[in-house]
Amino acid sequence: MKTDRPYAWTVEILRRANLRPTCQRMGLVKLLFGNGNRHICAEDLYKEARKKSMNLSLATVYNTLNQFKESGLLQEILTGSDKTYYDTNLTPHYHVFRERDGVVEDVPDSAITVSLTDEFLRNNAVKSVDVVIRM
Repeated sequence: MKTDRPYAWTVEILRRANLRPTCQRMGLVKLLFGNGNRHICAEDLYKEARKKSMNLSLATVYNTLNQFKESGLLQEILTGSDKTYYDTNLTPHYHVFRERDGVVEDVPDSAITVSLTDEFLRNNAVKSVDVVIRM
């Protein structure tokens, strides 16, 4: 989208998610969505924001990531580690979490087969399946 307003696309993303486009949210949207899909934790996003001289606190980053998750902009990845990771890729897929270096990688949903018994499916309404392989 060609525009004289370089942050116009960030405003549009926030408005579609029913979030007010503040300077801090727009800056975080640019960091999160500006270069394709990615996985990131709050601490790493905060470091990136500070390198870009953004004026915000770590608490603001945590709160904003939670707002983005609640509004459907991000997927939360629970790895079992002390950090929560977020994914900008909302299409169905799974994850590998490398514990030694704290890296989350995508695994295509076609690479893993999840099998649920007919009895289980009769008695339970499955909304989604999240798989994180810890290595």
